[in-house]
Amino acid sequence: ASAQRSYPMLMNLSPTAVQIGQSSAHTVESRYSMFGANQVLVSGDGVTGEVVTPMEPGKDGKDGKEPALTQIKLKFTVTPEAMTGVRDFRIIGPAGPSTIGQIVVTRDAVIVEDPKNDTQETAQAVTVPSTICGCVEKAEDVDFYRFQIEQPMSLTFHCLAMRLEDRIHDLQTHVDPIIAIRSAKTGSTLAMADNSYAADPFLSYSFEPGAYLLEVRDVRYQGNKYWDYAIEISNRPYVSQVYPAMVSVGQTTQLQLVGEHFVDAAAAEYPAPAALPNPRGGDSCTIDVSLASAHNTLNPVPVVVTTLPVTVEAEGDNNTPASATAISVPAAVSGRIEADSDIDCYSFDAKKDELISIEVLARRNGSGLDSIIRLLNDQGKPLTENDDMRLWGRRTIQDSMIENWKVPADGRYAIEIRDVHLRGGADFVYGLVVTHATPQFDLIMDTDKTWLTPGSCAAIFVRANRRNGFDGEIQLQIEGLPEGVTATCGKIMAGKAVDGCIVLEAAADAKQVASNIEVGGVAMISKEGQEPITLQATAQPMQEIYMPGGGRSHYPVSMHTVAVGTPSDIRDVKLSTYDITLKPGESTKVDVELVRGEGFDKNVTLDVLYQHLSSVFANTLPAGVTIDAKKSQTLLTGTNSKGTITLTAAKDAKSVDPQQCCIMANVSINFVMKATYSSRPIMITIAGP
Repeated sequence: ASAQRSYPMLMNLSPTAVQIGQSSAHTVESRYSMFGANQVLVSGDGVTGEVVTPMEPGKDGKDGKEPALTQIKLKFTVTPEAMTGVRDFRIIGPAGPSTIGQIVVTRDAVIVEDPKNDTQETAQAVTVPSTICGCVEKAEDVDFYRFQIEQPMSLTFHCLAMRLEDRIHDLQTHVDPIIAIRSAKTGSTLAMADNSYAADPFLSYSFEPGAYLLEVRDVRYQGNKYWDYAIEISNRPYVSQVYPAMVSVGQTTQLQLVGEHFVDAAAAEYPAPAALPNPRGGDSCTIDVSLASAHNTLNPVPVVVTTLPVTVEAEGDNNTPASATAISVPAAVSGRIEADSDIDCYSFDAKKDELISIEVLARRNGSGLDSIIRLLNDQGKPLTENDDMRLWGRRTIQDSMIENWKVPADGRYAIEIRDVHLRGGADFVYGLVVTHATPQFDLIMDTDKTWLTPGSCAAIFVRANRRNGFDGEIQLQIEGLPEGVTATCGKIMAGKAVDGCIVLEAAADAKQVASNIEVGGVAMISKEGQEPITLQATAQPMQEIYMPGGGRSHYPVSMHTVAVGTPSDIRDVKLSTYDITLKPGESTKVDVELVRGEGFDKNVTLDVLYQHLSSVFANTLPAGVTIDAKKSQTLLTGTNSKGTITLTAAKDAKSVDPQQCCIMANVSINFVMKATYSSRPIMITIAGP
């Protein structure tokens, strides 16, 4: 009998690129079976996918048993109007949604590596421009490609490799690619590139007629069968950044193009949308835009659109507080650290006890800038500074943020921004957002997928990042559920609580279906004598990642998918009560009964907290309520299906209105990942005196 089923965990796609206006066949490989896969979801517009491998029981298995398919064929189709770049995709099947894979949408023809290209003498002949898809599949693997240049030509070589592995759930080491151009006649190295976009290289070179070699390898001479790469070789202009990097909504802005091979035009017009595309996204939003130069549609580039008034850095000296460019809060600034050792300063007036927040948008949008910002008083004395900020929970990024800074006295202050290594250049562009610090919050989802089976429940955990003193209650919301699935949306309690949950339930007769959902939260701020203010945020989906050493981490992805599959190892999680009221110092026992699938006899762990090792990733219990481990039976071994959870309220626990929680049944898939089944919602109340 089938036992301990897992959702498929995608490892690679080969070839990893598809050409616009074309359809092509690809092989996807996974850990755990993809048998029964019937749907492919792709982020963005203009790209569709379908499963082409036959999924007939007994066809590939023995005695009519379901085969374990860890390789299947997909077909991707791209419209001629589709935007190039990297897309997220996943497959859907009886075991629910897979983890995220990625596919590169490219403008030129795709050439697939011939494995017998390990020496200069056996180099694979290719034409350029093109997109070469290959793999550094083993230790000391070096791939060579031979191409001919008939007339003087400039080419760019854009490698995507390491950036295609960030979302792979279980890849302990990542490729660190290096590329080189060699003379085919002498073998001598003409140009080489290593780290341009994180570990991925980018190379531009002007060729004379002749024969050349492209060399691709890992800089450490390591290899892995999942280390796929796509190298876009193009004779078109390549844009890496635009300046100004921030533009106002509803306005058309002339953007200077930063990159390679701009001859006919170094600027393009961008008509910004009349409103931000995400109404919950705050005052600024990053949009990937395909601009047009004189004769070409360019590769996508990020542009920050804002509702704030935009100041573009003026020409001339603004390197000191005395020569700083004056701005008025709130403001958006678009600037550039254009040369090594350049420092930009912006001054503003502020009143005592005002709260100010400053945020840099640069590296997360591909800028070369690794920023550091300082706040100085009118005498040039440093007051506070920040190098790297946290985004999406535990992740640190190289942009800077000073948040909720309290002005010490009336006066003029200066913001100083520079590169932390005192570098600079044309692509060291930045956006600077300076606002009065008002209460707000961000939301992240702990996962990017939810697997349901007919009649079962599953939980989505949402964590709040409270900002600028916000301590209110957040009501969770969900949109886009598939047919046959309903949701009970909980809340994130006021105060210091940061976690809440949404419990989904599939109808007993629900069919296999899937859709991408959007989770958000809404809160109200009321002050005496003022109109209530509504705060909203959209939750960022995060895919869980198996880190070296057994740690659990996350990476942001573009979609959260809810899918109904076929009946699995656990059919239901039943509780003796779903409404609990505790007095301070009181305990209560909840009996838990699992409905196991036929033949499923693996260990199951019960829990109210979503945790791994010593790290708690979600705790929806009211403050003061804990699990009494000694009086609970949470490990159910063999065929045992009955356990208990004992909840205890601290003697000093404050009264709490009903808070939605759930009890989970966890089945280990590997050391980090688990299949989590949920009870129906339970409401926990702490009674007052």
